[in-house]
Amino acid sequence: MQPRIIFMGTPAFAVPALRAVHETYGVVAVVTIPDKPQGRGLEIRGSDVKIAAEQLGITRILQPTALKDEDFIKEVTSLEPDIMCVIAFRILPRSVYTIPTLGAFNVHASLLPKFRGAAPINHAIMRGEHETGVTSFLLNDVVDTGNIITQRSIVIGQHTTAGELYEALMPLAAVCAADTCRMLLTGTAVPMPQTPADPAFAAAPKVFRETSGIDWEADVEVVRNFIRGLSPLPCAWTLWNDGLLKIYKATASSVHCETGTWKITDNTLIAGAGNGALSLDEIQLPGKKRIAATEFLRGYRGAAEGSFA
Repeated sequence: MQPRIIFMGTPAFAVPALRAVHETYGVVAVVTIPDKPQGRGLEIRGSDVKIAAEQLGITRILQPTALKDEDFIKEVTSLEPDIMCVIAFRILPRSVYTIPTLGAFNVHASLLPKFRGAAPINHAIMRGEHETGVTSFLLNDVVDTGNIITQRSIVIGQHTTAGELYEALMPLAAVCAADTCRMLLTGTAVPMPQTPADPAFAAAPKVFRETSGIDWEADVEVVRNFIRGLSPLPCAWTLWNDGLLKIYKATASSVHCETGTWKITDNTLIAGAGNGALSLDEIQLPGKKRIAATEFLRGYRGAAEGSFA
């Protein structure tokens, strides 16, 4: 008998997993967010998961506004699911995640118990981690704390940005999701309690533009990790020449530059941090496009040095 699996997700990150689970076992229904205005034209558009589900021929697509809504719970119950696979979705209430007979699991983009929360990819890089991965775990009443079913790891490159790591983890999450379904269906899953989380690495709250300003007093490596951990979104920024300068990429520089100041040397924009300097390699000024700093400086006619203020 074909298993009955419900898939829940929203962004592009969850799409490869949806495809993997559907192609391997079949998905009886997809649950995602309601359509909403998106883009500059504010065109009403479905989530990436909804679009992918339609392309896969999945006809049962549920888009509840409230997960505790009785009609939604009745509809999910009527589907008689064996498994509920959740990736990058909302927090499910007990009344929903207890419906499947074999369990509801989430695939989280970190090696739990590290980096519980909405932005594990950003925080792994911002904290200078050299390894991360994905974890599948059974849902319970406390977010990201359920018993672990399986994990897959990946090396974080020295210059990897959050956007690049996001792309690298997508296929890993797909493998993890399909493998977790297999283990639950065959009865081979052996869920293990999470070890106590190190407080320094436990929380990975959502990142915001308002908290993405660079502290140039911090250690130069901390600043570099901060920049790549927020690239491309929401993007680290600093005040420069009375405007807001977004910085997408930066590398260590041997050029001396005082903390909190900048200067132009050999067509390179250098910034001074706590105990060293960075070359700001890819930047964006207000109203302008993202550009290599060397290209920007070829047409720059302003001051050759200054402070970030």
